[in-house]
Amino acid sequence: MSESTGAGGVATVDCVVLDVPDVEPAGRFWQDLTGGEVEQDQSEGFLTLRTPDGWSLGFQPAPNLVRAQWPGQEHPQQVHLDLQVPDVAAATRTAVELGATLLSETERWNTLTDPAGHPFDLCLSEGNQGLTVMGVTFDVPDAHEAAVFWSRVLGDPITYDADGLAMLGGPKALLFQQVADYSAPRWPDPEYPQQLHLDLWTGEHSIDDAEALAIEAGASRLPGEGRGFRVFADPAGHPFCLLG
Repeated sequence: MSESTGAGGVATVDCVVLDVPDVEPAGRFWQDLTGGEVEQDQSEGFLTLRTPDGWSLGFQPAPNLVRAQWPGQEHPQQVHLDLQVPDVAAATRTAVELGATLLSETERWNTLTDPAGHPFDLCLSEGNQGLTVMGVTFDVPDAHEAAVFWSRVLGDPITYDADGLAMLGGPKALLFQQVADYSAPRWPDPEYPQQLHLDLWTGEHSIDDAEALAIEAGASRLPGEGRGFRVFADPAGHPFCLLG
C-alpha cells in the first residue's frame, strides 16, 4: 500500500539521538559497529557520528538513565534502530565482541542491546555491502496515526500501512509498530525518560512555521528550548526537536 500525505513537509531527519549514561563509550561502540566518523566531538558533552551510509547518530549524557527492559512496557525501548547486514550471525558476533548483549534470535533478524541498554535489530539483507542503517522504528499505540503525523511533518510518503505496521519511504526511513499496553515516555520526568529522539532540521522553513505545522498535525510543545531548537512530542509521546 502506498499513501502520501502532506505536501513537502517542513523538516528532514537530521540526527538520531540516544540518551546514554556515558557519552564516550557509547559513541565508541556505535562508531566501531557502524564504521562511522566523528562529526562533533564530545568537548561540549555531546558527540555525533556520521555513518558511511549517511545517517547521523548523536549521543547526549543522561547519567541517571533508566535502562530499557525489552520486550516489556514497564521500561520500554520506545524507539530502536534497524540495521541491515549480509550475515546476521557474523554481525551478531561482532556486536557482542564490541559490548552488545544478545536478547533474541530469529531466522532473519536478531535483537541486541548496546552497552547503554538500547535495543537494536540486525536484519538480514542478502547482498548488502556491510552494515547499513535500514531505519528507525517507533513503538506506538496506533501505527496508522503515527505514520500520518510523521508523513505530514517530513513530507515523506506512507509506503506501507497494514496489520499494525506502517512505514515512510523517505531518504531516512521511519517505521511504526503497534504494541499492546503501550507506555509513552513522559519527558522530562526522569522516571519515564526518553531513550532516543529525532532532531529535525527545518532548512528553508522558519522554526515558527515548522512548529505551527507540527502542532496542527498533532504534536505537543514540551518544556525546553535553546538557541535554534524547540522540543515537542508526537501524538504517541515521543519527544523530538525542531532545529532552525
